Amino acid sequence: MFQNRAEALALALPAAIFATMVFLLPVTILLSEGFQAGSAWSLSAYADFFSETLNRTVFLRTFRLGLEVTAVSAVIGYAAAFAIVNLPANGKGRMIGLVTLPLMISPVARTYAWIVILGRTGIVNQAITGLGLSAEPLRLLFTETAVFIGLLQLFLPLMILSLISALENMPKDAIPAARVLGANWFQVFWKVILPLTREGLVVGGTLVFTGSLTAYITPAVLGGSKVLMLETLMYQQVSVANDFVSASVIALILIIMSFAANILLKRLATARNRK
Repeated sequence: MFQNRAEALALALPAAIFATMVFLLPVTILLSEGFQAGSAWSLSAYADFFSETLNRTVFLRTFRLGLEVTAVSAVIGYAAAFAIVNLPANGKGRMIGLVTLPLMISPVARTYAWIVILGRTGIVNQAITGLGLSAEPLRLLFTETAVFIGLLQLFLPLMILSLISALENMPKDAIPAARVLGANWFQVFWKVILPLTREGLVVGGTLVFTGSLTAYITPAVLGGSKVLMLETLMYQQVSVANDFVSASVIALILIIMSFAANILLKRLATARNRK
């Protein structure tokens, strides 16, 4: 396409300069503040961060909820994707459209809708009290359960779409062949479907886990100050305490967790493929 490599680099240079000035440079400056102790470089900010019980609790909660949302998304995503892939062409298009539709709606609107559903006078509490399961409305908002439900609803479409793409690229005769050879449905999934769709699972798992770690609106609205996550804690450190050092520490922790999740999923997929 290009006459030489220099011509291609020259065309890419403006975009590279823009990305460096607008994204890479500010992020590098922010992350560097966590390693500065006066005029020297130190890891004392990270030691101080993890020495506080609250910070450790928030870190473990964020990591645990990210894993839970990713695991449940994978289970639901495989079932939904398998059902959609096996539909006729017209039905498949409609279902993919329904899965994609929530992604076109603002996360703010989708999150605030859960307040109507999970509030004291919401649909869920009305059903619980109406069925006589509880004399008083339950406190569903500002709990880990509410945050989990909000994050799951927010990122589940990404997992489903990734798995749909992977399942469509799988050989059509793989499952019938396994069934003819006597494999039950669990063996079909574990030994046929999972290895052949591992790339879609890696992509979907990375998107869901990273999104669950870094989402701010959903934990802030559904969890509030009672269920702090790393992203809401970072916002408090910047806007309330004006502590950019702690914010830098939290930002680097989130970046490391996101990259670690992607690398681990790829390693697991590769190991599974070798076996």
